[in-house]
Amino acid sequence: ITNEVGERNMGKPKGTYITIDLPEFTHYDGEARDEVSKVMAQALEGMIKLEDSMTALVVGLGNWNVTPDALGPKVVSKLMITRHLKELVPDSIDEGIRPVCAIAPGVLGITGIETYEIIKGIVEKIKPNLIICIDALASRKMERVNRTIQIGNTGISPGSGVGNKRMEISERTLGVPVIAVGVPTVVDAATMANDTIDLVIDAMLKEATQGSKFYEMLQSIDKNERGRMIREVLDPYVGNLMVTPKEVDMIIDSLSVILANGINIALQPALDLDDI
Repeated sequence: ITNEVGERNMGKPKGTYITIDLPEFTHYDGEARDEVSKVMAQALEGMIKLEDSMTALVVGLGNWNVTPDALGPKVVSKLMITRHLKELVPDSIDEGIRPVCAIAPGVLGITGIETYEIIKGIVEKIKPNLIICIDALASRKMERVNRTIQIGNTGISPGSGVGNKRMEISERTLGVPVIAVGVPTVVDAATMANDTIDLVIDAMLKEATQGSKFYEMLQSIDKNERGRMIREVLDPYVGNLMVTPKEVDMIIDSLSVILANGINIALQPALDLDDI
């Protein structure tokens, strides 16, 4: 998005947005995961403007007690962390290795502290040159759940996808470039209902006689209006119901490896994946 017209049309601030569609693969297929990690690293490398001596801070957003929301903390646990080594044993590691530190700050309900406040305090203390935030997202389409990696350089508002919007984490609020990396891990009930009705209408349109009143009625339904109506009807019954696939434990483990390796490769260009 390059200008104000784009901002208005897309409803997002100016910046670079990348969506990587994941191929269908078995989650224990190491080769496939490594391939996706390398593609993700290539996308990230175009956004990372760091010299070897500059520090990167990786933030794993989310609640480690809730499996679909544990992606950020799990990624942090698999990262190559080097800032302390560069400070304490600089002679023991290669010069080309970049200092990387990370934190999983938890969520407001666990800590009583806004995630933004924790990150702001760390930024003021260690003065990183780049922040990478990882978060689980809420999908707007059923088929995107656990099937895309979304990357952007305009920051992130934790919790906004599930109606718990917290303070924005961005270059505007922190004074440090912020790259957000997310994967949609849940979808809300209204979105599922809307997508299901779309499938039903498509099937009915194939059966309906073109030019008939029934056909024209199906064609005339406004999707946005229908979506709003579905939310109003469902809200008293299911509230803010979120749905995730039953094998979510295995999926989150697999995705965390993909994201961690992608970030590792992008932040450590002097090393290949085997070295990492």
